[in-house]
Amino acid sequence: MNITDLIKADTIIMDLQATSKRAVIDELANQLGAVDRVIDVEQFIAALLEREEQVTTGIGDGMAFPHAKSEAVKQPAICFGKSERGVDFQSLDGKPVHLFFLIAVNEQGEMDYLDTLSTLTTFLLDEQFRTQLMNAKTKEEVLTLFRAKEYEAKKASAKKILAVTSCPTGIAHTYMAADALKKKAEELGIDFKVETNGSTGVKNALTAAEIADAATIIIAADKHIDMNRFRGKRVIVVPVAEGIRHPEELLNRAVLEEVPIYQGHEEIKFATKGFFIYKHLMNGVSNMLPFVVGGGVLLALSFMFGVNPDDPNYHPFAKALNDIGGSTGAFFLLVPVLAGFIASSIADRPGFAPGMVGGLLAANEGAGFLGGLVAGFLAGYIVLLLKKCFVFLPFSLQGIKPTLLYPVFGVLITGLFMIFIVNEPVTAINEALTVWLKGLSGTNAIMLGMILGAMMAIDLGGPLNKAAFTFGLAAIEAHSFGPQAAIMAGGMVPPLGIAMATTLFKNKFTETERKSGMTNYLLGASFITEGAIPYGAADPIRVIGSCTIGAAIAGALTMLFEITLPAPHGGVFVIPLVNHPLLYLISILIGSFITALLLGIWKKQL
Repeated sequence: MNITDLIKADTIIMDLQATSKRAVIDELANQLGAVDRVIDVEQFIAALLEREEQVTTGIGDGMAFPHAKSEAVKQPAICFGKSERGVDFQSLDGKPVHLFFLIAVNEQGEMDYLDTLSTLTTFLLDEQFRTQLMNAKTKEEVLTLFRAKEYEAKKASAKKILAVTSCPTGIAHTYMAADALKKKAEELGIDFKVETNGSTGVKNALTAAEIADAATIIIAADKHIDMNRFRGKRVIVVPVAEGIRHPEELLNRAVLEEVPIYQGHEEIKFATKGFFIYKHLMNGVSNMLPFVVGGGVLLALSFMFGVNPDDPNYHPFAKALNDIGGSTGAFFLLVPVLAGFIASSIADRPGFAPGMVGGLLAANEGAGFLGGLVAGFLAGYIVLLLKKCFVFLPFSLQGIKPTLLYPVFGVLITGLFMIFIVNEPVTAINEALTVWLKGLSGTNAIMLGMILGAMMAIDLGGPLNKAAFTFGLAAIEAHSFGPQAAIMAGGMVPPLGIAMATTLFKNKFTETERKSGMTNYLLGASFITEGAIPYGAADPIRVIGSCTIGAAIAGALTMLFEITLPAPHGGVFVIPLVNHPLLYLISILIGSFITALLLGIWKKQL
């Protein structure tokens, strides 16, 4: 039990009025009675006086620890009292006592009583700490001193703190949260290890032995993490963004063990509150992304030959690239994969097959990317409904649900919905979108580029950012490559602009921010917008405002210059696939420089 669990604001008396030993005991005991920690004050005072008759609890150095174990104690507590003038408490050194700690323990609290007394006396052996208590003017100052002392003691003897970080896409947030926690742990001198569940799999995995020895595990995740291995341990579960924004707060909670023990039956919600649809969408997009990137880049490379695939003179190697990346290869799979993983995010593994089939039906009928989105959510919620419908089955038949009932009914119902209800209207919408995108020109195109660029920066990798990226994928599928150029430019500007600002206006950033700025050059060049998050979290209005303006300008410029980008991802590494590479670089640099300039003007000097 922590000292701060026992000393509360209502058990502190900053200016004791008592002038004798008995009066001090009465005043402190009555305070505990007044705040309902003691049921029978007179009985408790009798126990305290009986203890004092054995030997004085005035231990010297201006301190006394009157204490008693009694049935009259309703709730264990410590009443702290301070006397500026001092009281003769018959101390062992014969000097007046200024600091009093009346410890009240019930009959069941023997071990807590001994531990509390031991911890408290250890703290008060520190002369500087005693002086700080004497100089404290308010109850909150007293509590703050004890919290700090407790934290230092816990940190000195703490077991290892472990963490797991993960986000739906498994790219930037996962590793940024891990880095933020690791750096802060090094600063605080905490023994620490973090496991990342990223797009390339689990890295730096926590072992069973490490988990067994750990004090607390921090789970900073927005997607499902296997929690069974953490049963019986103290576990903190927060969104991944908390690991980036508040690493010190999380580590302090872990060290102080101010979290309940995970029993294994609690419901853990990993999705960021209010964005469950975003979580499911990101599960689909992140699993589809390798198909989109691999297929898109290969398809773009085939276009570089500048020959129509239907032309008999089309180069065999270009045709191979087109077949692998295009509608007979990777791009053929992207809609079913999107739908399958959205459905599995909603309904777990039973949702995958209905989602895949629904996505395939959407792709074959021309409903395309939008149809895949509808199919994924439709299949997922159909399977959830089936789970409720089959809940009546006896235990002996539970095994047939995932192997027979969910696949058959899930695929059947999803397929019927897609064929008879969804495909036709969504195909019409898809065709209209294709016509609209191909017909964009002039002011309309520039406005679209400005909006898409701004969306990529306004929440730095959040739902609006991913909505714009999803729109770009739909445009690529419709063979309209202008929007994706604006989207990638808009996504690259925030980290690049911040990196430039930390280089050009060093006196407006901390040393840590300047060092991280160098990393942002690489993140920006790689089209990882999330590199701007720590800066946005620290100064949201100035940073996000500057980034949004710069990204909107970059997106508008790409559409003004009629730049097309057939690859959906890759940053500077796919610029050779752009129709006007130099103009594209200029657009990105202009947007980034405007962001840097605005930050330099707007941010206050340190």
